[in-house]
Amino acid sequence: MMVKNLIGSAALIFFLNSCTDSVNNVSSIETKVDNKVHNSIISSKDIKIAFYHQDSMKIYFKYYKEQDSIFSVKQLSFQNKIGQKRKKMEDYYMNFMRRVQNNELSQIESESYQRNLQNQESELMQYQETEGGKLEKETLLKYDEISKKINNFSEDFCEIKNIDILLVHAIGGQFNFISDKLNVTEDFVNFLNKSQLSIENELSK
Repeated sequence: MMVKNLIGSAALIFFLNSCTDSVNNVSSIETKVDNKVHNSIISSKDIKIAFYHQDSMKIYFKYYKEQDSIFSVKQLSFQNKIGQKRKKMEDYYMNFMRRVQNNELSQIESESYQRNLQNQESELMQYQETEGGKLEKETLLKYDEISKKINNFSEDFCEIKNIDILLVHAIGGQFNFISDKLNVTEDFVNFLNKSQLSIENELSK
């Protein structure tokens, strides 16, 4: 009986010691996890946030203005050519209708006029699709290039100014209001213009 009590006491002591070790291990794990979480949190006081107005790029970023002007001229030229082709087709049609009303055309001549009108209309549609598609693709590629250029320069700008987050503020965008204290539009545009000028100077050498 005494032996059983001794064995029971020893087992109880062993169990309690095991529980104590488990509790210590859990506390140790919790401490490590807790420290890891706290170390990954950055205080909002340490984060520097700024923004620039997107619309200002079109007005003050010289490279953007130059490229935009080039494509505006190309777009106007394209529309003028379409207008000229349409005017020519309309004049041809009006001449056809005048001759029909005056009974100046034979059946064969009338059919020839109609075929020519259909061909002119088909050519106009083909021109709009082909040349318009080329111009649209070229325009999208150029604006994508400008956007990438701004993004690349913004990274350099943020490093120099020690900015952690640079936001883009636009009408109808995600931000209804941002304090003007965070506005760096003028500084950013000046940086863009200087950077672009230095790139162009390097390329011209």
